[in-house]
Amino acid sequence: MKDVYDFLVIGGGSAGYAAARTALEFTSSVAVVEGAEELGGLCILRGCMPSKTLIYASEVLHRAKEGHVLGLNIPLATAEMARVQARKKAVVNEFADYRKQGLESGKFDLIRSHAVLTSKNEILLSDGRRVTAKKTLIATGSKVNIPDVPGLKESKAWTSDDVLNLDFIPESVVVFGGGIVGCELAQFLARIGTQVTIIQRSKQLLKDMSPEAGECLRQAFESEGIHVMTDTLVSKIGGISGEGVTIQFNHKGCESTVKAKYLFNALGREPNTSGLNLQVAGVDLKDSGHVVANGFMQSSNPDIYAAGDCVGPYEIVHIAVQQGETAAKHALGQTVPEIDYALLMSVIFTDPQIAVVGKTAAQLSRGGTPFISARYPFDDHGKSILMEAKRGYVAIFSDDTGGRILGAEIMGRDAGELIHIFSVAIQMKATVFDLLRAPWYHPTLAEIVTYPLEEIVERLRK
Repeated sequence: MKDVYDFLVIGGGSAGYAAARTALEFTSSVAVVEGAEELGGLCILRGCMPSKTLIYASEVLHRAKEGHVLGLNIPLATAEMARVQARKKAVVNEFADYRKQGLESGKFDLIRSHAVLTSKNEILLSDGRRVTAKKTLIATGSKVNIPDVPGLKESKAWTSDDVLNLDFIPESVVVFGGGIVGCELAQFLARIGTQVTIIQRSKQLLKDMSPEAGECLRQAFESEGIHVMTDTLVSKIGGISGEGVTIQFNHKGCESTVKAKYLFNALGREPNTSGLNLQVAGVDLKDSGHVVANGFMQSSNPDIYAAGDCVGPYEIVHIAVQQGETAAKHALGQTVPEIDYALLMSVIFTDPQIAVVGKTAAQLSRGGTPFISARYPFDDHGKSILMEAKRGYVAIFSDDTGGRILGAEIMGRDAGELIHIFSVAIQMKATVFDLLRAPWYHPTLAEIVTYPLEEIVERLRK
């Protein structure tokens, strides 16, 4: 361990690891400080990989239970949670071991300690040692948000960590929050056999998505027996005995109560920046606790950068990696473009899945950009019909002159895979005419995108 480093990263998750690897291209004086007991980061250990492993298992279970729709006789399909958890752990461990090998490779110093900044360039480690960094990257991720709701802190509510580690099937659960994590794991719980109620403050599920997506998901959830309560204001959480919890809330002007055996707090996450003493280092924070950073991920202290969930504005792994790489290059004197979020992609792993890339209709309208939109439903498409994947739609947005693709929204089976058609198209500055010149095989899910493309072409030619 050195006393002075050219580049020091606090946090060994996706953003921090990507930054450290990138920094090695320009200097050998690199360190990663990681105080967590287990190496791997949020995505691998408690986020993307475990959640999607469990969600996929529950999806297969759901398909088996619905086999009668296809004329199949599957008399018994149940979840054996011990085996489900064993497979999840095996999958997670494979990825965690790979990340651990990278962090412990010896290519940079790995310091197993917590860190606090004591000045603009000095870091105090939890073992009492001090190191100096010419350039520092804050990549400390996020933590579960516990809002000031009466009774919530005392309720012993589950977090996503608890749900991801369940080794039994809960009788009933109230999911507090209808965002991405809440919706994904609520459907997982329902499909393994739990009675689920979602309480959401906003007027729709997934408030940052389009109203059409929120309504389509509500219908899908309710068809699976999930009770959805939107437009609510929780007033009190009580009954926190072994008998379960009681949630009191106002729903559209009426007082209501819901009871369940367990409560799952799915009200999102907040940046993990409070214990770093960043103000002493001259690093400004937003009211939300996120680090204020420019397009190069540089904070108000030009020697300190930030990447990943602790800076935002999006909690997405590939964005965190891009931020970490940009920060490392800029900090070490390389010419690098500013982060551009114009090609932002989001995928929500509910069923049906929701995927968005580029500009949404709401963003284009707010920005005053003239555009053409076209939409086509999955329930009028051959492959979707034969798969019984009839919920959802494809929506495409192009400019109103040459048909250049500006954005797309897909809600339906495998939307997270299909959206990459438009990710590539937007990056290549392709038009609807360009995409229609490509062959589209029949019958496939992908060919559904040709119908809204053709509609836009027809409107452009009029």
